[in-house]
Amino acid sequence: MSFLTSSCAAPNPSPPQPLIGGPAVSEALKHAQAGDPNAQNELGLLYSEGRGLPQNYHEAKDWFKKAADQGHAGAQVNLGTLYSLGRGAPYSDPMALFWFQKAAEQRNALAFAKLGMMYERGRAVPQSLIEAHMWYNLSVAYGEKRAAESREAVATQMTPGQIAEAEDRAKKWMPTRR
Repeated sequence: MSFLTSSCAAPNPSPPQPLIGGPAVSEALKHAQAGDPNAQNELGLLYSEGRGLPQNYHEAKDWFKKAADQGHAGAQVNLGTLYSLGRGAPYSDPMALFWFQKAAEQRNALAFAKLGMMYERGRAVPQSLIEAHMWYNLSVAYGEKRAAESREAVATQMTPGQIAEAEDRAKKWMPTRR
């Protein structure tokens, strides 16, 4: 992905114009502007991936934030990811952690995997392979099959007792908020 943005460019005062996406992008934009969090998240994805609209991480962040503030778990993960990469938002592991945790409270499988990565690497949290394994376990249990590879990689660095502790924590995990 390219970072060809200029801080000197004047902001475009007119609303974004659909390119390739045509009616589908226009419809998503209409619903997003009306406050639909699913459409806001979708518009954020279109901007972040450059599908149907020019790739623009700042616009993506703004749309993800609108949906995330309404409790959209997918948008919370997407917003956290932009913070963790410093794309469209300042690089901030604490902000990434905040949004991943919000999504995890809703049992979002990808949020669990992102938290596993944070603990595995010690990003905004003390590094803990037990916590990383626990989050990867939860991610797999909630349907994110790709997290199994990360869980197995972490397990190669753990003792059998640590793995058992991580598995026990995963079984007992419950969201702190409702």
